[in-house]
Amino acid sequence: MLKTPTPFQHELEMVTFLEQLVPKDHLLRLIDRHISFDFIRERTQALYCADNGRPAFDPVLLFKMLFIGYLFGIRSERQIVREIEVNVAYR
Repeated sequence: MLKTPTPFQHELEMVTFLEQLVPKDHLLRLIDRHISFDFIRERTQALYCADNGRPAFDPVLLFKMLFIGYLFGIRSERQIVREIEVNVAYR
């Protein structure tokens, strides 16, 4: 007699913090620990209008995205966005 397969449950691992998903010695953790990118916001502040236009993206975030692309050999900005969406280490 042919039976339909019954679904079985795989082991579940509960992750409570995103910190647990990225290794402690990951390159991006080391960079974040030793380099403060706040100077970018200070240097680019004069280039943004405070009362005209739509809200701007954070220049630090934009720089970090391009920096990730450079470090990991991602040539396309669209590809960088796709990689950041799926790779927890990049966040």
